Amino acid sequence: MESKKLLILVATMTGTALMAAEDIAEYCSENDIETKIIEIDNTDIKVLTEVKSPVLICSSTYGQGDVPDSAQNFYNKLKELSPNLNHIRYALFGLGDMTYRDTFAYGGKKFTDLLDSLNATKIGDPFYHDASDGTLPEEVAVDWFVNNIKEYI
Repeated sequence: MESKKLLILVATMTGTALMAAEDIAEYCSENDIETKIIEIDNTDIKVLTEVKSPVLICSSTYGQGDVPDSAQNFYNKLKELSPNLNHIRYALFGLGDMTYRDTFAYGGKKFTDLLDSLNATKIGDPFYHDASDGTLPEEVAVDWFVNNIKEYI
């Protein structure tokens, strides 16, 4: 049987999205799913054009509903080059704060919109964590993954 694999791409400003990604990766390693976490900061978009495994994007939101500064170059290059990503199956774990209702979790939503426009296939339901609801994203990330995404890996 071929081993299950998952690529986790992280777009974060303060490290919170990375903590959620690491908790999901820890769960995966305990359940025979090989993971690789890549912070998007200095990553080439080839990581998406060449990937064979499903992809999980963990993205926080920054400023007026933008992807984090560290992910801007990656996002803009992906948008500019517009490669066909019909070979990708992806899931999204987004972070936001409902006190910024008009732009809640737009960092993640922008990645979803872009990947959809490039023909990637969404797996499971995206999750948008609300920082104002009293839970920590890393507390809910694994439950969301197990209940919505794991079956697609």
